[in-house]
Formats: sequence, C-alpha cells, structure tokens
Amino acid sequence: MNEKLIKSAHELRSRGFTTGEIADELNVSKDTARWLILQEIDQKKRDKQDKAPLDFAINWKSLGGSSVRMKYVSAAMADMALEHGEPEVIVGITVSGIPFATMMADIIEADISVFHPIKHRKEEDARGAVSSNFASVQGRRVVIVDDVITSGRTIKEAIKVFKELGAEPLAAVVLIDKKGINELEGVPVESLIRVSRLG
Repeated sequence: MNEKLIKSAHELRSRGFTTGEIADELNVSKDTARWLILQEIDQKKRDKQDKAPLDFAINWKSLGGSSVRMKYVSAAMADMALEHGEPEVIVGITVSGIPFATMMADIIEADISVFHPIKHRKEEDARGAVSSNFASVQGRRVVIVDDVITSGRTIKEAIKVFKELGAEPLAAVVLIDKKGINELEGVPVESLIRVSRLG
C-alpha cells in the first residue's frame, strides 16, 4: 500500500471521518480503510506491521472533476440500467453514487433518491436509510447506483431496505466492480468496468 493512501487515511480520520467514509473517499474496502488507519505513518515502524489486505485503490478524479465526462459515463450507466426495465426512481448511494444517479435520473427522466448506508451511521443499532429529502421509493421500480462495488455489502443492504418498503429493485449499476459480482439478492449487478485479478 502506498504512503500517500496511509497519510490520506490519517488526515481524513483527523478531520472526523468514519472508517466507512474514509473507505468511500479513498475508494477502497472498509477493511482496507481500517488497515490504513492502523498503519504508522513512519515507514521504519510500519515495516514490522501486518501486510495490507488484498485490494485495489481506485482514483477516478479525472472523471469526477469533469461534468462533461460524468455526463457521458452516466449515459452509459443509464443505458445498462434500461436493459432491466423502466425505473421510476434512480437511487444514489451516498456519497459517490449520487452524482451518477442524478445525471442518470435526468437522462432516463426518472425521480432521484438517496440511500445512506449503515457504514455512514454511528448509532449501534443503525441500519441503512432512504433520505426523506428526495423521492419516495415505496412501491416503485428502482435502480441502485454507486461508484465502486467491493464486497457487495452496501448494495445488499440497500436491496433489503427497498424490498421492505415495497420497492422493486430492477438492477444495481456501478462504475467499477472489484469482485466480479453479477447479482445480489436476485438483483442483477451491471458495471461499466470490472477489475480482475490474474493468477
């Protein structure tokens, strides 16, 4: 793991970010974020510590910093979503799924909603929740949108919450799939980019 990620994780932690928020910000798994936070910043001390979990850090700043690029990528993601039916609501997973979801909703002419996963909530008995400031998902056809899928835990959580609300999840669409996940809880998962490990 590189020095820059370790320093970034420590800097984010010092600003009050939770482990889940650090994972989202650095586009790594929660386990990797936890490992980064526990690492010494000093290389000599770190040489004696445990090895990093196997993960890929994704940096999509060249995409995220350009509204034009985001629009084109979101159009491709919208096209993948439409293969599974006509959604009434596009739901962005906070934080990084929201820009894609917003643009996709505009392209598809659907409503927009936001899902707050459990990893961003601090209460012990917390569970993921749909924001009340956006469109309702109750009884509606939804597409779930996120930037990166690592373990599938967040999308599984969202599917469960949506089904409990009587929504019909048509598909989950992500920019990058780090695991090669084709479906979760019976819901198809589409990815624009799939990362594969060789060997």
